[in-house]
Amino acid sequence: MIAAFALILVCQLFGEVISELFDLPVPGPVIGLGLLFIGLIVKRHPPKVLTDAADNLLIHFSLLFVPAGVGVVTQLDRLRGDWLPITAALIFSTLLAMVLTALLMSKLLPKPKASVSEGEAK
Repeated sequence: MIAAFALILVCQLFGEVISELFDLPVPGPVIGLGLLFIGLIVKRHPPKVLTDAADNLLIHFSLLFVPAGVGVVTQLDRLRGDWLPITAALIFSTLLAMVLTALLMSKLLPKPKASVSEGEAK
């Protein structure tokens, strides 16, 4: 398990280094996630220890939102001043994500086959 967490942190470290070296506007952890994703695609099958570590992280996923919640509380004055554009952006982006997800799923999921063929129905 420690090796899997080390792999995740090394990917994050490489992402930070790439972000700083090339002065990219993308955060290092996002680049690190991309590196991990590319590594998993190349390997084609994630190691068991990595899937176990990911499962343990997902079990405690709600704890990762605590720092974000604290950050929101520290910015209440800004939220009070800009509540309308923030609310509009949240609603618009949520609806857009839902519509795009539905369209993508309708394109990617296999179409159900009819149980009765056209010739038999007549």
